[in-house]
Amino acid sequence: MTKPPLLVTCGLPYTNGPCHLGHLRTYVPADCYVRYMRRTGEEVVFVSGSDNHGTPIVVSAEEQGTTPRALSEKYHKHFDETFKRIGVVFDHFGMTDDPANHHRTQEIMERLVKNGYVYKQVVHQAYCPKCKRFLPDRYVEGTCPYCGKQARGDECDQGCGKHLEPGEIKDPVCKVCGTKAEFRDQEHYFFRLSAFKDYLLPYLDKLRGTSNAKNYAIGWIKEELHDWCITRTLEWGVKFPGRDDLVVYVWVDAPIGYIAFTEEWAAKNGKDWRRYWCGDNRVTHFIGGDIIYHHCIFWPGILHGAGYGEPYAVVASGMVKVDDHKFSKSRGYVVWTNEDYLDKGLPADYLRYYLLAYTSHTKELNFSWKVFGERINNEVVNIFGNFLYRTLFFAHKEFGGVPAGTVDPAILAEIEKCQKSVDDQMQAYEFKGAVDTVMALAAFGNTYIQTNAPWKLIKTDRAAAAQVIKNSIQIAKALSLLIEPVMPVKAQESWAQLGYTDKVAAHRVDEGVVIVPERQVPTPAPLFARLEEKQIAELDAVLQTRVHDADKKTEKTPMISIDDFSKVEMKTGKVLAAEAIPKSSKLLKLQVDVGGETRQVVSGIAQFYKPEELVGKDVVVLTNLAPAKIFGFESNGMILAAGDKASLLMPLNPVEPGTKIR
Repeated sequence: MTKPPLLVTCGLPYTNGPCHLGHLRTYVPADCYVRYMRRTGEEVVFVSGSDNHGTPIVVSAEEQGTTPRALSEKYHKHFDETFKRIGVVFDHFGMTDDPANHHRTQEIMERLVKNGYVYKQVVHQAYCPKCKRFLPDRYVEGTCPYCGKQARGDECDQGCGKHLEPGEIKDPVCKVCGTKAEFRDQEHYFFRLSAFKDYLLPYLDKLRGTSNAKNYAIGWIKEELHDWCITRTLEWGVKFPGRDDLVVYVWVDAPIGYIAFTEEWAAKNGKDWRRYWCGDNRVTHFIGGDIIYHHCIFWPGILHGAGYGEPYAVVASGMVKVDDHKFSKSRGYVVWTNEDYLDKGLPADYLRYYLLAYTSHTKELNFSWKVFGERINNEVVNIFGNFLYRTLFFAHKEFGGVPAGTVDPAILAEIEKCQKSVDDQMQAYEFKGAVDTVMALAAFGNTYIQTNAPWKLIKTDRAAAAQVIKNSIQIAKALSLLIEPVMPVKAQESWAQLGYTDKVAAHRVDEGVVIVPERQVPTPAPLFARLEEKQIAELDAVLQTRVHDADKKTEKTPMISIDDFSKVEMKTGKVLAAEAIPKSSKLLKLQVDVGGETRQVVSGIAQFYKPEELVGKDVVVLTNLAPAKIFGFESNGMILAAGDKASLLMPLNPVEPGTKIR
């Protein structure tokens, strides 16, 4: 019996902000999996799209003076282009606000109504008497009815994390104008999720994917399933069938987007979308760990209730930390894909490698620029790149390319063992394990060529040296084939250095045991460049500055007494000398006369002033600040400046160095 095709999807990026590292935690592993499965002979379709509906987009559009559609189109284009830059290549990347998704969502809603799984109910919903409108989701904030913490209208985001239905929040306040809201009756539609417990438990028992998705969902079902309100009082969204005053909840039309995107792809390619969604299928969802409930409970219930096939597998990633802190845009613990990485000319393949190799897919991933640099240099450059370059350099220099002959059976056996292990790991969604196995083969190659030392052997036995190089080139071929899903650009470059003129992605991953024939190879060049300490320090400084700036914005300045202020000693000073600090793009080391003594002060103003511009300048110095080591240099004081461009505070009229500020 022919297997159904494999349809792989990714959770939809929300179009009210740019792409960051947290997004890539899902998309890069999905792309790696798709590339690998295609090269095992599988028929694979890879779809995703942007999530365009819901109150956050409406609120953001209002704040920016634009329309929700215009805002969605802006970020849709941004994500589409960013994914391509990082090497994530979808067969189709759609929008949930396009006609195909409006049509499919309404069709599914009509089916659910007909089948008795959607019903009407009057609810008490927050209403703002000043704005004269109902307040869905993030238009309202108040108190969580479960834990008492501050919460937004659809979720207790500051406390217990529970989903909140319309009307559940206590002490509601309009987020737009700050007016205390009142509750008014309004008719809404509910999805009868409570009716699916007996279906969902056996379904989850056979669901494939990662264990965290299955186990989390089973835990929820064993507690209690509540019916979901699936309509909102918004103008922006998919209209509920027969109602101009209601749109469907974003968590209804967003996953239905997977089907709509498949339809759009199928229409362009002469395929039948039903083959992927009706009856037995192999729909595999790659998602973040924070949306397991929606994909393993709510979404299968909707599909089953409407008569569609159920998802085959759900692959849920662990969350992301930055420098051991919880990922947070508001607190500055965020790495932006373009601004912080790609726009600085860093290779997409390096970041792909780190995301896949750092830890197991289901575990928490911690991003640190220091660790990033170490992993790339120690593993990608020193192990993988070193083996490829030393093998091809020697082959080109001594033999003009690949020597004639066969490959030792022990070498082929090692490659076969690696291929089998990689396949086992990829089929189990253990991407780190797969990458580790490939790197182990590269390490094996390094040990093999170092132990056999063909550069010595060739002086006494040219045939034996040729055999060592033949074996090493066979390993290099296997590595190029196996690393392509992880680092597609560098894999293609290594493939070309082996003398191939076609695409490495056109070959099966298990062709590493197919003997490389005698052939010429081009002059090799190192595939990978090291990341220097200065470069890593500069990248990290950007992150630390962002965190510092975020802290300054969020912290509340406490009131102090005149006695407290009197403890602060500020004096005028004159800059006698200034110089840049090595390996830092932000710091200058200054020698400042503060009256009777010269202080060394380290100041983060290098972006705004050249050292020679500062010599002779009058400045204001905080002089009773405790000494501190900054970038290895002692700093005894602080130069005072104002604003984002560090405008130095200076006396209006000339004064002697050391004059106290009163």
